[in-house]
Amino acid sequence: MEKVKDKPTVAETTRKYIDRHPSIRDCISKDLINFSSLARRIMKDTGVKHEEAVLAASRRYAAKLSKTDFEGGIMKVFEESRLELKTRICIVVAKNEWIVLKNLEDVVRRILSEKSIMQVMQSANGITVVSEDKYLPSITRAIGHDHIISVRQNLAEITVKSPASIEETPGAFAYITSMLSEQGINLLEVVSCYTDTIFVVTREDMMLAFDILSGCIEDRIATNDMPQA
Repeated sequence: MEKVKDKPTVAETTRKYIDRHPSIRDCISKDLINFSSLARRIMKDTGVKHEEAVLAASRRYAAKLSKTDFEGGIMKVFEESRLELKTRICIVVAKNEWIVLKNLEDVVRRILSEKSIMQVMQSANGITVVSEDKYLPSITRAIGHDHIISVRQNLAEITVKSPASIEETPGAFAYITSMLSEQGINLLEVVSCYTDTIFVVTREDMMLAFDILSGCIEDRIATNDMPQA
């Protein structure tokens, strides 16, 4: 006879809910949460009926989280980050077939030898190539029109170049992507490669996206440079 799984406790449900909402978790760590409102929200979203139990569990978890400043660690990374902006970028999406990668070999070698940008990403449904517009004819010719799914050009690429500590900083990638998406920026491609976080956007979104990212970095630096009272 199959054993019935134990129903999660109110405390477990509360912790899981908070962990699945990073913005709530970070506000708790900074003591910026109205716990009564949070308890009612958790009850509404999870179906838990005992408000006092949820409230108590939230406060206990807050005591633990108060020792951690998630956003502070992320912003320390931004202190040493810088931005690069490139225009005239293209994206080619091709079928996920081995012949596509084989055909791209000579083009990749040429582009890299010229110290130009190029990213090739493979998923179960396709192969995506990001490069400069000037290489678009060579890329599409190498792939073959029968294998191409879509082509976009005249795009922009913004790269956040961070220190190596970004690899050990939880939430850094999610933080900068959420900043852009919350302002209505449509991210056509997002690539994380070692210390570089690369965003490809339309030319229409380019300046707003750049301003959002540069504002985050510059505001942090300006705050640190202010004289202490």
